[in-house]
Amino acid sequence: MSPKHTVFKKVSRDKSVTVYMANRDFVDHLDFVDPVDGVVVIDPVQLKGRKVYVMLSCTFRYGRQDVDVMGVAFRRDLFLATRQVFPELQDKERLVHTKIQRKLLRKLGDNAFPFFFEFPDNLPCSVALQPGPSDEGKKCAVEFEVKAFCGETLEEKFDKQSSVRLGIRKIQFSPGNSELVPVADTTFEFLMSDKPLHVKLSLAKETFYHGEPVTASVEINNSSNRSVRGISLSVEQVTNVVLYSNDKYVKSVAKEETDDSVASGTNLRKVYSLYPLLAHNKERRGIALDGRLKHEDTNLASSSIVKQEVLKEVQGILVSYKVVLRMMAAGMIGSSELSLEVPFRLMHPKPEPARDGDADEMVFEDFKRAYLKGVVYGDDEESPTEA
Repeated sequence: MSPKHTVFKKVSRDKSVTVYMANRDFVDHLDFVDPVDGVVVIDPVQLKGRKVYVMLSCTFRYGRQDVDVMGVAFRRDLFLATRQVFPELQDKERLVHTKIQRKLLRKLGDNAFPFFFEFPDNLPCSVALQPGPSDEGKKCAVEFEVKAFCGETLEEKFDKQSSVRLGIRKIQFSPGNSELVPVADTTFEFLMSDKPLHVKLSLAKETFYHGEPVTASVEINNSSNRSVRGISLSVEQVTNVVLYSNDKYVKSVAKEETDDSVASGTNLRKVYSLYPLLAHNKERRGIALDGRLKHEDTNLASSSIVKQEVLKEVQGILVSYKVVLRMMAAGMIGSSELSLEVPFRLMHPKPEPARDGDADEMVFEDFKRAYLKGVVYGDDEESPTEA
């Protein structure tokens, strides 16, 4: 059978505009970002002489409401670009950039018009903080949207019946295998103990992929007169909201509590496995995700990779991960809580590069993501990530 290329489409309520796009996720490769391209099909009768525009936006929201509080706006457009696609401002052929656009234009006829956007290199990736079960309204998120709409001019308020909104995502993949092995190695000394407690925490690698276990190796050499117990390990997600508030949220997304103990004068060497999965954190408020909770293709947010020349403050939300080892050192005159941590990356593996135009046949699907069964989230009309 010949290969097939899935093309997603969405139609306005009055059928005046239909948007076709070959992708819903766009990859930030660090040195460049996949361009956003597609085709708009118009119905001249429904347009009634109006123009057609396509807009690409990146929006940061802080909190649940789009209101100003004491003059501070809790919504900011980090990027906004608009193209007039009809009537064309230049020859249609000069606006075609990809093979899939050419195929769509041939298939969809004379009322089809291409659009094309390039991301600037300083935009953040998509991320959203998971709302609680009772939360309503808009969430704290960095969101991307493609919107096609009709109007006499760009400035006039457009009719929702003649518009199409498509929530897209800007994502990153792991930049590749690193030979770096995260390690933390320290010595704890105690009052009335001649010898110390030596602890080493190391991970198998720097980058783990979504869905695979995070393996942590623990080595404890207890030369002290204390007894070590209550050993636990956790994967903690650290989310920094850097644009307005510099809020910091630390959430444990995987935890292993053990009965292991290390008596005075003994050693422990053991490997533990932790599973940081969204499936174990669906009901937890404030967990960072790479999309909306109700979508099947959502997972825990990937680690943020920011180029050195880009200001972190304009990234909106930054996400990182670490493994934390905790234990109690009990002695004659009380107990001490000890901890050790190492950072790591949680990301998707880099897929094989797609060869543009290899597919012989196009298959059209509605532009929406599969929903998780039994999960409900707010009003579909109030968030641009509803596709």
